[in-house]
Amino acid sequence: MFNKPTTQIEEAQLAFVRAVHDDWALVTAGTQDDWNTMTIGWGEAGTLWSTPTVTVYVHPRRYTHRFMLENDYFTIQLFGPEHKRDLALLGAKSGRDTNKVQLTSLTPKPIEHGMMFEEATVTLVCRKLYTHQIDLTQVPPEVLEHFASRSNNLYAEGAHLAYTAEVVDVL
Repeated sequence: MFNKPTTQIEEAQLAFVRAVHDDWALVTAGTQDDWNTMTIGWGEAGTLWSTPTVTVYVHPRRYTHRFMLENDYFTIQLFGPEHKRDLALLGAKSGRDTNKVQLTSLTPKPIEHGMMFEEATVTLVCRKLYTHQIDLTQVPPEVLEHFASRSNNLYAEGAHLAYTAEVVDVL
């Protein structure tokens, strides 16, 4: 911690911001023996406590939530457009019910601090620094209304947890 970001980390942070804005990414947490992944479309990157960081948001009802809570590290994978279908499937299906990764063209690969996918163009290895739950009383009413009007009203079952992590490596 308290490390100046390398050019590689800064470029990966920018790529992550572009991916969650324009496309999607995967967040993967757990151990080589017990892990899960899910598609994310929200995230931030920057500097916190003089450290290069990313923040991802995971709803408690998502199966990946347990793995995020129980592990100190997680990875974020970015992909080219040829994997958009895979990311859509990984966001729609739960790893609780099926081995959803087997339904994709992606190849899981163990690394020192968890799992990644061989097809990823960039993998950020992240060490959790801080976690908090979004306070829905502080969310603007128009945001709550927007998500309440969707078929999968996310906030009917509580708010996302924000996981802020140090980017410790880029693969």
